[in-house]
Amino acid sequence: MESKNIHKTIIVGSGPAGFTAAIYCGRANLNPLIFEGHQPGGQLTMTTMVENFPGYPEGVMGSELMEKMKQQALHFGATFVAETVVEADLKSKPFKIITQDGQTYLTETLIIASGANAKFLNLESEKELIGRGLSTCATCDGFFYRNKIVHIVGGGDTALEDAIFITKFAKKVYLVHRRDELRASKIMREKAKSNPKIEFIWNSVITKILHDDSGVNGVTVSNLKNGTTENRNTDGLFYAIGHTPNTSFLKGQVDLDDQGFIKTNNGPYTNIEGVFACGDVQDSYYRQAITAAGSGAMAAITLERFLEQH
Repeated sequence: MESKNIHKTIIVGSGPAGFTAAIYCGRANLNPLIFEGHQPGGQLTMTTMVENFPGYPEGVMGSELMEKMKQQALHFGATFVAETVVEADLKSKPFKIITQDGQTYLTETLIIASGANAKFLNLESEKELIGRGLSTCATCDGFFYRNKIVHIVGGGDTALEDAIFITKFAKKVYLVHRRDELRASKIMREKAKSNPKIEFIWNSVITKILHDDSGVNGVTVSNLKNGTTENRNTDGLFYAIGHTPNTSFLKGQVDLDDQGFIKTNNGPYTNIEGVFACGDVQDSYYRQAITAAGSGAMAAITLERFLEQH
C-alpha cells in the first residue's frame, strides 16, 4: 500500500549516522521519518563498553549510547518505524521507499545511513561472543588487551593495520591466514613482518572458538595443507575479513564502488540529486561511531540547504 503523504525527508538506518542525521533534521523542523532496519541502533548495539566516544570519560555501553541518541532524535520530532527497507525507486520524485511489509513511502529527499555488517566466519557461538573476547573493530577494542595474547583472522590491509595497532597494547598478536602469502599492500606486509610482536599462522583457518562463562579463551586452528588441528590459548579474537555494506535495496540506482559501498562526493552527495549518504555505508576506512555521527550531521545540514534552494 502506498502512502499519499510526501515526507520532507526519510532516513534509512539507525546507527550513529542515522540517529545524528535525525537529530539535525528534527531540529530543522523537517519531521524526519527513520527506518530502523534489521538491527536497530546499528553495530554499536553488539558491542559492550565504548570508550572512544567523546563526552563519556568512564565509557558507555554501546546500546545505552544508541538509546540516548534515539531519545534525543525523538525529542526533536523524529518518527521511528521498526521496518527494514527492501527496495527504493529513486528514478523520479518523489522518491519511493518500500519496506519489508509491502508499504510504500514517498519523500522529497533521502538520507541513506544503512551501515555495513562485519563479515563473520559462521562459527558456533560467534554472535553471542561479540564483546566477550570477540571483536570486529581493533581501534574500538584493542585497548582492552594490554599485555594479553590476541589472534586476528585476515590477510588484507585491514587485518595488518589491525594487527599493528593492537601491538601497541597486546604482548603478542597471531595473524591467522588461509594462504601462505598476504593480500595486503607491500608496505603493510613489510611493516607487519618486521614487527616482533606479530607472528603469522599460514595456510590455516579457525574452525572453533573456545570459551567459558567469562568469554573467549582459545581457538581451534586447522591447517589446510596437512590437515592438522591445534587448540591455542588466546585472550581475544579479532575478525578483519571485511564488511558488507547494506546497499542491496538500492539495486544499482546509486553509484557503488567495487565492494558495494556508496560513492559520495564533496561530503554526503551521491550521484542522485536529493539523495545523501553517511556513515559506514559510504565509509569503508574509518568505521567509527564518531566519524559516522559526524557524517550524519553533514548529510542533514547539506539536505536542509538543498531543500532551501529547491
